[in-house]
Amino acid sequence: MTLARGRHFLSIPGPSVMPERVLRAMHRDAPNIYEGEIIALTREVIAGLKRVACTGHHAMLYISNGHGAWEAALTNTLSRGDRVLALATGRFARGWAEMARRLGVAVEILDFGPRAAVDPDRLEDALRAAPDTRAVLVCQTDTASSALNDIPAIRAAMDAAGSSALLMTDNIASLACDEFHMDAWGVDVTVAACQKGLMTPPGVGIVFAGPRAEAARRRADLVTPYWDWRPRMHPEEQYQLFCGTAPTHHIFGLAEALRMIFEEGLEAVWARHRVLAGAVHAAVEAWGSGGPWELNIPDPAARSAAVTTIRAGTVDVAPLRALADATLGVTLGVGLALGTPVAGSREPGVFRIGHMGHVNPAMLLGTLGAVESAMQALGLPHGRGAVEAAAAVIAAAADRPARAAQ
Repeated sequence: MTLARGRHFLSIPGPSVMPERVLRAMHRDAPNIYEGEIIALTREVIAGLKRVACTGHHAMLYISNGHGAWEAALTNTLSRGDRVLALATGRFARGWAEMARRLGVAVEILDFGPRAAVDPDRLEDALRAAPDTRAVLVCQTDTASSALNDIPAIRAAMDAAGSSALLMTDNIASLACDEFHMDAWGVDVTVAACQKGLMTPPGVGIVFAGPRAEAARRRADLVTPYWDWRPRMHPEEQYQLFCGTAPTHHIFGLAEALRMIFEEGLEAVWARHRVLAGAVHAAVEAWGSGGPWELNIPDPAARSAAVTTIRAGTVDVAPLRALADATLGVTLGVGLALGTPVAGSREPGVFRIGHMGHVNPAMLLGTLGAVESAMQALGLPHGRGAVEAAAAVIAAAADRPARAAQ
């Protein structure tokens, strides 16, 4: 028997849940791409994205996924033979580093393991030993491990080492989920994509570039016509923003998603994600009191607000994910192999819960209840009270505004 009727819930760390408002905004005829509404709407989207990244610098849109944004960031700032340092805290900085290597860049990976954030002291030492480093690549949130890196501390370590390297952050999983201030934190290049915290179907990669990155473009020899960000920074015609036809329906969707973010308030969006993440962490700790379940990131300060990676020891979680999907109406995230950039490789004893974007307590508590139901149905050992523990975290947060209003 299947109980998976009603609306199926996608609890993976991207693509995230698409709000009905975004889908309705996209469900329309194609517009004139040369004049009229789409021109003003594109400007609105670019301005809104800059607000979300907390930057006054340039924002460029590419018809791509996040990997396209990676390539745009690399090719506009680097030359063949340049040296970069990638800070690995899971999988995706390694993937970015592998792309750089294939472009002819000399790459060193500083590995912090799949269960911890970047150690700024080790970074400072590495940069002192390699003063010719042109760029430091790091994920604010690694989507595979759910590690959250301290970007201000990384910037401080670079400054302490006297490094002139560009600080380049991957915010694909974290933008509009984890708190981020591009300019105030001294980030030179930020890459993002539309399908996670920005709540829009995959298809748009985003690159933000500050003045040091713009200056680096003058010496970069890797850039090709499509990825060149100079026409997108300083367009003379609308088509130059996209090197051709605009992704019109993504623009409609992004505009609506950004309106939703600003209606809620960016700080409120960050706070909501922190509360929901804390609820998941409390549930996993309850499961772990009577079974093999544990949070991949032990340090609470190093856990993302966008995604939680859960370890199950020697338990193969494939049956749990399959039961949740087919019978309970919830799709859980696969466990991506940690410590490797190889696409498609999975960890059998790991799964992930995405809590990014358009998610509320009812949706999250339903996911946690479905996971616990699957554990019980499969006879997997686990501690009880996970949903209650998560509900207590949410109740404490809900009580604060109520008390303030009294």
